[in-house]
Amino acid sequence: MIEPSRSRSDDASSGRRRLFPIGADPRPRPGTTSPEDAGEPGSTGSDPTDPAGQPPPKGSDPVVPLPEDTQRILRALRTPAAWVGPDDRVLWAHPSLEALRITRRKEVRVAEITRMVDLARSTGQPVQQDMSVRRPGRRQPQIRLRVRVSPMAAGAALALIEDISEAERLDHVRRDFVANVSHELKTPVGALSLLAEAVSEAHDDPEAVQHFSGRMLAETKRLTTLINDLMDLSRIEGIDAERPMEPVSMDDVVAQACDDAQLLAQEHRITFLRGGRAGLSVLGVEPQLVAAVRNLIINAINYSPPSTKVAITTGLTAGWVTIAVTDQGIGIPQTEIDRIFERFYRVDPARSRDTGGTGLGLAIVKHVCANHGGDCDVWSRVGEGSTFTMRLPPIRAADRQQPGRKHRPTKEES
Repeated sequence: MIEPSRSRSDDASSGRRRLFPIGADPRPRPGTTSPEDAGEPGSTGSDPTDPAGQPPPKGSDPVVPLPEDTQRILRALRTPAAWVGPDDRVLWAHPSLEALRITRRKEVRVAEITRMVDLARSTGQPVQQDMSVRRPGRRQPQIRLRVRVSPMAAGAALALIEDISEAERLDHVRRDFVANVSHELKTPVGALSLLAEAVSEAHDDPEAVQHFSGRMLAETKRLTTLINDLMDLSRIEGIDAERPMEPVSMDDVVAQACDDAQLLAQEHRITFLRGGRAGLSVLGVEPQLVAAVRNLIINAINYSPPSTKVAITTGLTAGWVTIAVTDQGIGIPQTEIDRIFERFYRVDPARSRDTGGTGLGLAIVKHVCANHGGDCDVWSRVGEGSTFTMRLPPIRAADRQQPGRKHRPTKEES
């Protein structure tokens, strides 16, 4: 556990400066003491990492900083590093380790890392361990660290400390994604195999052949929809995420999305109602925005009773361009709302099988909004319907004059 940091006033009252300013010549001239040792009687100026020198006793101030060449090497390492002297004082640490309070005021503040340093010194062998450490701040989650400590000369130790939290999270997401995709693909492929056998056995029964072929067509359509959604999600997270953004008319986006979903709406006897403020534009990638709005409309259709209405409205609210899709459907329980944007998550799996849903539509919406510096939220009540609202930064005058640039709008710019 990282100890809480002291206030900045502690530094001011102690009168100590940073021991090793970057760019300064750390090597003391013969017969002189370093600036850090001025006024400290008994300092010899010996290098604590020099095998020929005597290490200072524990708890005393370090005498000489690391040589500049060593500091350059440490700064060049891809993994954040900390050099621990023989007295357990940190002689050099990467700024990111200070920010995470893994090192603080020339001390290692993580007990597990301190024990690893002692073990490496005693055995003379490198030590590696993965560990969990709480981030600075009470509400921050824990981070995962991969620490490797190697013993150095004269009792010093080099600790390489890598934050692997994001890598582990992405690996977990990848494993879940592969498992979910495998499951989703297995279902229609298995159904097609069984239906093909049934058609083969019922070749002399025209009615049975027609029935089974219709089922095969439905499963094929479901499989095609899943593959298309996977391709859309892959493009949005990959190549399309780097496409230059240009001014996009939200009127055109809504019109295209409604046209794409019109056939499905007719099958469900759903009527579209369009309204709101016209003439709004955002800086974005039009195919992504169309895909997001289309997925919201299709989701509204699939979860609405026949002969009801789906409203699509555009507006400008609190400095955001909004696109809201409202249905008169079954609604979403409050306990499920926080998870509906997860990949493959379904509130009602049985109904999703009936509608042909893949569980990727809202994940696509989420990623599109994130790519454009916006977000998406939902209001819903069981039995009354739902409203999904995309919020995007409005286009600025500078963006109109410079279309096609790879600018990513942020919430702070809106």
